[in-house]
Amino acid sequence: MDTQQISAPSRTPSPVRGDATPSSGVVHINSRHTSRFTVVGNHLAQHRELSLLAIGLGTHIQSLPTGAKIGIRFLADRFPESEARIAAALRELELHGYLRRTRERLPNGRVVTRTCSYNQPGSIDAHPVPAPKRRPKPTHPAPVAAPAPASVATPAPPEAPAPTPVAAAPPYVPAPTAPKPPPPPLPQPTKPLPQLLRAATALLTDIHRRTPHIALTESDIHHLAPAVATWFERGTTPAAVRQALTNDLPHPLKFPAKFLRHRLIALLPPPTTPAYQPTPLQNCDRCDRAFRSPTPGHCHDCAADEPHLLSA
Repeated sequence: MDTQQISAPSRTPSPVRGDATPSSGVVHINSRHTSRFTVVGNHLAQHRELSLLAIGLGTHIQSLPTGAKIGIRFLADRFPESEARIAAALRELELHGYLRRTRERLPNGRVVTRTCSYNQPGSIDAHPVPAPKRRPKPTHPAPVAAPAPASVATPAPPEAPAPTPVAAAPPYVPAPTAPKPPPPPLPQPTKPLPQLLRAATALLTDIHRRTPHIALTESDIHHLAPAVATWFERGTTPAAVRQALTNDLPHPLKFPAKFLRHRLIALLPPPTTPAYQPTPLQNCDRCDRAFRSPTPGHCHDCAADEPHLLSA
């Protein structure tokens, strides 16, 4: 009866060796890598000034093979961060020497961006591709000349001219590209009537209810309203304007205000031709009979009776 029976299972042994406990800080459980691993320096992984996103992005870039795409749009599709945050992280890596991006012009005239990743920021000034070493030419021993007679003086060989120093090639500077032309201005109504502007504002405000993909701010509505009023001024109905702006939308629609601005400019209908205006009626100054003439005066009969009136 004095023997104690233990039925509870024994405690699982801790993976931590020694006296270290999780309360004393991080404990590394390391396994040796034999394939698919990358060596990253602590100067990057524990950088004091880089953001956590920049450290992770720098580690990801160093793990990629040569020739992999690391454009901002490609990285934004690969990771959940936005293009703005990824661009800021790339600028941090450039500032601290882990990345260098240069623009170069190819022989066909196309300008490309050359990106170099450095696992040591101190090697930023080094050339990324070492110059090929030239194989030295084999030297042959000079033939031994026969001894000259004592009475004949041997002329001294002429001194070889000093090699002309070759000037270093200037660094490649890409040719400046032509500035991008400014976007065309928005159409403006010839007579900005208040009723047309109110109708245009109402159409742009209500467009989100009919098409949820188009969300405009108050500033966007005030900016686009004069262009919609121009469509109304040229005889376009609100239904036709709404159909032109919301038909066949791209997916996803990232910039709805810019998209509507483009369609308001590109699909603007031509101005309507003015209707025929007949010659106005005038009252004859002599017989008070009505006749059509652009200016007041005498009718044709009164002018025929008085030749001086006709000549006048």
